[in-house]
Amino acid sequence: MERRAEIRRTTKETAISAALNIDGAGKSNISTGIGFFDHMLEGFSKHGFFDLDFIAEGDLIVDGHHTVEDSGIVLGSAIKEAVGDKKGIARYGYFILPMDDALALCAVDLCGRPYLSFECEFNTNRVGDLDTELVREFFYAVSYSAAMNLHIKLLAGTNAHHMIEAIFKSFAKALDMAVKYDERVTDVLSTKGSL
Repeated sequence: MERRAEIRRTTKETAISAALNIDGAGKSNISTGIGFFDHMLEGFSKHGFFDLDFIAEGDLIVDGHHTVEDSGIVLGSAIKEAVGDKKGIARYGYFILPMDDALALCAVDLCGRPYLSFECEFNTNRVGDLDTELVREFFYAVSYSAAMNLHIKLLAGTNAHHMIEAIFKSFAKALDMAVKYDERVTDVLSTKGSL
């Protein structure tokens, strides 16, 4: 049985809908109005093998902040709902991903406790139409809405496009590992008995 979620969120600043299948094949239909951000979400879908339909309309006349942050809220909520009760999953995932000059580390714990550590510095303020400072805002929103521990660290990089893309892809790979079923896990992977 595929694990799916559909989330819609509407405020005075944004209207966002997402359909996520974490047992998918990496198919996506993405439209946020921010081309480089679309590219990052497409990479997340493809490299995590998540099917993702994601449509965001935001107040881009102001800037991209509300669109990107609210997209993180919606994606995190969809991840949380799709994962469900977490019975039988690995819970933890990690990946170190190279992309040319860039090397990104990501570790995930689907523990039910939100936390973000984001050790990344970019040498430019924008890539395409995306403000680079919004990358942290996106992952902060994802981590808190999904109630996950999320650690992201750039180990190397000079080109901001490569650096950000490595971050999104490493997150996809780490999350894919964390949501996989492990036949040795018969309930939830916790001494507490719940997550």
